[in-house]
Amino acid sequence: MHQRLFPLLPFAFVMLLTACSVQPERIEAPLVSEGFEFVFAAYESGPDSSRQGATEEPSEQQLRELTDEQSYELPVLANSVLERGFRLVGTPYRYGGSSTRTGFDCSGFVGFVFRKEAGLDLPRSTREMIQLEAPRIERSELEPGDVVFFNNRGRGRVSHAGIYIGGSQFIHSSSSRSGGVRVDSLDDSYWRASFMQAKRVLALASDLTSTSVHH
Repeated sequence: MHQRLFPLLPFAFVMLLTACSVQPERIEAPLVSEGFEFVFAAYESGPDSSRQGATEEPSEQQLRELTDEQSYELPVLANSVLERGFRLVGTPYRYGGSSTRTGFDCSGFVGFVFRKEAGLDLPRSTREMIQLEAPRIERSELEPGDVVFFNNRGRGRVSHAGIYIGGSQFIHSSSSRSGGVRVDSLDDSYWRASFMQAKRVLALASDLTSTSVHH
C-alpha cells in the first residue's frame, strides 16, 4: 500500500445521551509529539488494487447493502475528514460540546467532523454511534477515517471515540486536563487496553463520489 505524508494542519439526555461518560485522567503532554508527521494511506480503486498486510474486508456487495446501493469509495472523504480534524487540534474539551464555539466532547468532535466533511449526521452518544450499521473493523484492519471506540481499560460499555489517522495514531477530544482535541497513539498502554473496535463509518456516506461538503 502506497503511503504519503501530510504535515499537521495545526457531556442524562443531554447528560445521558452524550458520550465520553468516562474520561481518563491523562497526564499532560504535547498535543502532538514533536516532529510527528501524519501518515495517510493512498488508496487505489482499480480492479487490481490490494492492501498489503490487511485482512479480508467486507465485499463491495455487502457495503452496497448497507449504503442503499452506493459504491464504497473511502479515499476522497477520508482525507477531507482528517484534514478538518487536524485543523481542530487544540480546541478545548467541553462535556456535551459539539462545536468550535463551545468546544467538543469526544462524540461531539467525531460528529462535527463527519457532518462537515461527509454530510453524515451521526448519533450524539458513543453508545449509539457504536451501533451504527457500518462495517466493523478490527485493529489490524484500520484505515484512516475509521472511527475507533474505547472503554475503560476493558471494563464496562463504550465510553470514548476518536478518528483513526494512520500509523497507530488517532485524533480525538480527550479531556480538559489533556488539552481537548489532540493526537494519541493506540500503542499507549491506556488506549491499547481500552480499545474495543472500530467502524468504517464513511461507508454510510450519502455521496461517496463527490468532494467533501464544506459549511
